[in-house]
Amino acid sequence: MAEGSAEDQSALERMREGRLAKVEAMRAAGTEPYPYRFERTALAADLHARFDHLEAGADSGETVTVAGRLMNVRQIGGLSFAVLQDGSGRIQLFVSEDLLGDRYAAFGELDAGDWVGASGEMVTTKRGELSVRVAEFSLLAKGLLPLPEKWHGLVDVEKRHRLRYVDLLVNPEARTIMERRIATVASLRSTLADRGFVEVETPLLHEIASGGLAKPFVTHHDALGIDVYLRIAIELHLKRLVVGGIERVFEIGRVFRNEGVSVRHNPEFTMLEVYQALADYGDMATLTEALVSQAALAVVGATELTYQGKPLSLTPPWDRIGYFDSVADATGEAWSPTMSVDDARKLAKKAGVQVSLPWGVGKIVAEMFEALVEPTLWHPTIVMDFPKEISPLAKDHRTTPGLVERFEVICTGTELANAFSELNDPVEQRRRFEAQVEARKAGDEEAHPMDEDFIRALEYGLPPTGGLGVGVDRLVMLLTDQSSIREVLLFPALRPE
Repeated sequence: MAEGSAEDQSALERMREGRLAKVEAMRAAGTEPYPYRFERTALAADLHARFDHLEAGADSGETVTVAGRLMNVRQIGGLSFAVLQDGSGRIQLFVSEDLLGDRYAAFGELDAGDWVGASGEMVTTKRGELSVRVAEFSLLAKGLLPLPEKWHGLVDVEKRHRLRYVDLLVNPEARTIMERRIATVASLRSTLADRGFVEVETPLLHEIASGGLAKPFVTHHDALGIDVYLRIAIELHLKRLVVGGIERVFEIGRVFRNEGVSVRHNPEFTMLEVYQALADYGDMATLTEALVSQAALAVVGATELTYQGKPLSLTPPWDRIGYFDSVADATGEAWSPTMSVDDARKLAKKAGVQVSLPWGVGKIVAEMFEALVEPTLWHPTIVMDFPKEISPLAKDHRTTPGLVERFEVICTGTELANAFSELNDPVEQRRRFEAQVEARKAGDEEAHPMDEDFIRALEYGLPPTGGLGVGVDRLVMLLTDQSSIREVLLFPALRPE
């Protein structure tokens, strides 16, 4: 763990050398400072639940064995008090020279950060602190580096993210965020299982970077002799499974996009993707509301939250607005999927939004939406009916030419979910892919490539299907009141030290 100044680094190295000397002394005395296992009988949280009723100065008559990391140790004459932290919480160790005898000095050689096992009777001290009165103890792993709270504290944001293993030890908020993330994912799984969905795992390595519009990471498969891509979406493999007869299917998995890093973006992130046969995007809208509101209830106990100091309501039903209508409202101009490209360019220029020459109306209105509408949507809003040009995998709108049956949920100014009535006509899907190939030739690196195998799967028959993707990391941000995605990722992407 590097510290800021040369003086800090020197002091840190002296501490490390002192602890290494203790390791060598233990081994010279025939004691192994890194034993193989230890039998623990109780966790801190369970002990508090069972014995917190004890009055000050009381003995329980019950002996327990605990194990965890020493967070601090203080000595007062022939007594020592130490805070032991395990995966469930903290418990105090009460150590007396009278009880330990010759071993008391060895306890004094322990340092904050050491892993320790201890056995003894559950008691309360005269001040009423629930404690294990230690009758015997063992060093389970010697910590060679001091904990930050015993040094200068771990408050630097980048250092917290880089040293997440230390951050979790000393920052309770980091542990709370982790626990809420776990609870969020568990809730998503439970809500889907209750509705008859099954969970699967699909490949991370793809021959074609398909299922989304994004720049992929590329690597090489030596045995096959081909370049492959880390998946940019889970979509097309799950739809293949619907073709194969798995009518309600989902996956919660990592997705990789070789794009920018920001408070809202990480190159690898977690997506929930869900597909339901015989459903459309209206069914997916209802499902999205249920998934998010149930997660909020499971994690924070309410759907009325405060996010970054502002009220945020996740209570269904959510507002629904039209994609083109929202841009028209924002600009005071008429926008439609049938307008000319020249008119769209003129209106974009008038609004101060820059567009590129190869873009059609759909791409231009998408740029307008992202610049003028998306940042204004605070409470979750279902934005319906996207341009066909930017939605190569969605079914044509059943009543309005130029649109597709797609929605995004925008919440706190950013995308939270994306859903389609899935395109299941293989001939039309080929036409869409061919248009994307032409866009790629014109310089759009994120355009969708041709995927012949997926078209072949559609030719075997994909039933009417609704599909949904939810950004799990962004959902956790909402439920933990975090403004940066790095806070909800255990190991976010960082530049090398």
